[in-house]
Amino acid sequence: MEIQGKVIQVLAPASGTSKNGNSWKKQEYVIETHDQYPRKVMFNLFGDKADQYKAEVGQEVIVSFDLESREFNGRWYTDVRAWKMEAAPLDAYGNPVAAAPAAPAAPAAPVTPPAVPQFPDAAPEPNPTDDLPF
Repeated sequence: MEIQGKVIQVLAPASGTSKNGNSWKKQEYVIETHDQYPRKVMFNLFGDKADQYKAEVGQEVIVSFDLESREFNGRWYTDVRAWKMEAAPLDAYGNPVAAAPAAPAAPAAPVTPPAVPQFPDAAPEPNPTDDLPF
């Protein structure tokens, strides 16, 4: 999935060591979308991606992410785990350029139904095995 917005907050990086002894790090960001009703979305970059992709408050970004939920002590938690973040294109005035919609598919050739003979005065042929009056 993908979302575009302006970075409104960069949270403090987190790091630690897992139970297996592996070190980890995580960087979290909050962006605000430019929809009719703007939404705030917090996402995180985990591991090497936390160092690979950096953003600052006020920067316009496009974030590619996956949603992941997990259960802990009977409660469910959902992560917005980003796997790519890039600067969004801006117009000449510094305003974000919305992603171009996909080009519409070429129109299909019109389908013409088979010709049906038109005989308005013709009555249906009676069926000798059909004894229904209608």
